Amino acid sequence: MRICLLSYRAYKYSGGQGIYVRYLSQSLQKLGHEVDVISGPPYPDLADGINLIKLPSLDLYRFPEIRRYFINPLWLNTWPNFVEWVGECTGCLTELKTFGMRAHDLFRKNGHSKKYDIVHDNQCISEGILKINEMGIPLVTTIHHPITVDRALALQAAKSPLKKLGIKRWYSFVDMQIKVASQLSHFITDSQMSLREILDGFNLKAEQFKVIYCGVDQDIFKENRQGPRHAGRILVINSGDTPLKGLRFLMEAVAELRKTREIELVIVGEPMHNGYTQGLMRSLKLEDCARYTGKIDTKELVNYYSSATMLVIPSQYEGFGLPAVEAMACGTPVISTTAGALPEVVGDAGILIPAGDTRAIIESVTALLDDENRRRELGEKGRQRVARLFNWDNTARETADYYKEAIDVQRSAKAV
Repeated sequence: MRICLLSYRAYKYSGGQGIYVRYLSQSLQKLGHEVDVISGPPYPDLADGINLIKLPSLDLYRFPEIRRYFINPLWLNTWPNFVEWVGECTGCLTELKTFGMRAHDLFRKNGHSKKYDIVHDNQCISEGILKINEMGIPLVTTIHHPITVDRALALQAAKSPLKKLGIKRWYSFVDMQIKVASQLSHFITDSQMSLREILDGFNLKAEQFKVIYCGVDQDIFKENRQGPRHAGRILVINSGDTPLKGLRFLMEAVAELRKTREIELVIVGEPMHNGYTQGLMRSLKLEDCARYTGKIDTKELVNYYSSATMLVIPSQYEGFGLPAVEAMACGTPVISTTAGALPEVVGDAGILIPAGDTRAIIESVTALLDDENRRRELGEKGRQRVARLFNWDNTARETADYYKEAIDVQRSAKAV
C-alpha cells in the first residue's frame, strides 16, 4: 500500500506522538509498504527510506510569550498563518486547525489525492482532514486519548473563573474535533480504557474503532548500564507540563521523602514558559535534589531508564502510557497511578496506586527503596510483559489490516 501518515506535530525526543509516527512508519515499511509522513513542526526523526514532507507553521506555541504578540508581516502572508497568529494572540490553540488547512491545500494543489491508497491522521481531527477524506481517499484516524479528559482535568485544577475561561478558550479545538469525528468512520485507539473514554467524550460507536496497542523498539529500549543503578534516583517523564501529568503530587512526595532519605528526582523534559510546574519546584525547595533534563535523544533516555532506581508515573490520565512500556523494557521498576489505561499497560509488572494521592506515592517509593529483591522482581516481570504484548511489528500488522478494511469499505460505498 501507499500510505500517508499525517501528524500535526511529532517531537522526536519525548511525547507519544513523535514516537508513534517514527516506529509505526518504520514497521509498516518493513512489511513492504511505501510510507510518506506529512508533519508540522517539531518534525519527527524517521527511519531511512521514510519520506518526510514538512508543513512549516509559525510554531508560535513554542515561542516565548513576548514573541507571540510581535507583529511580523510575513506571518500574515497566508490564511493558515493568520489564523494561527490570531489564535495564539487570543489564547486559543489553533495548531491542529491550521495543520489541517495546510495539509488540505497540499493535497488539493499537488494531486496527492491520487497518490495514496490510505491516509492515516494522527489525532489532528480538523476540518482540513475531513476535506481530504471528502476527496475520496480512505481515512483512518488514531485518537490516542480523548482531549475531553485533559480539558475536564484542567478546568478542575483552575482556581479562578478567569483561569477557567482561559482554559475553555485554549481547548476550544476539542469541539472542532468532536464535530469532525462524527463525520468519520474508522478509528484506532491505544487501549480499551481509551476506547471507553472516547466513546463517552466523542459520542462515537465501538464498532467504528480498532484497539491496537503501541509497541516499543526492544533493540533500543533495553537495560544499558555499566554499574549499579543510582541509589534513590526517581525518574519521571513530563512531556506535557499540565495538571494531567500529576507532577505536583510526585514533587510533594519527594519534598517529604528527602527529609529522611537521599533522593534525586530527574524530570525528563523541560518546564513550559508559564507552565503548570513553574515555581512548584522552588516553593517546595527541591532545587538541590530535582532537575529537568531538557531535550534529550533516545540514547540518553535509555541511559536514564537504565540508571534509575524506579520510574514513577503520577498521571491523572493516560490514554496509553508509553514511558511505562519503555521503562519496563529496560528492566526499570514502575510505580504508576491507576488513571486511564495505565493499569491495562502495567498489569502485575508494577505497583499501582490511586491518582492524586501524595501519601500513596511516598509509601510505594519507600517500599521499593527498601526492597532490592522486589525491584529486581518487578524489573524482570516488566521485561517479560513488554516482550509479550508491546511489539511494533504486531502494531504495524494490525494497523495495515485495518487500513485494508477501511479501503474495502470505501470501495464498496463507491460501487453502490
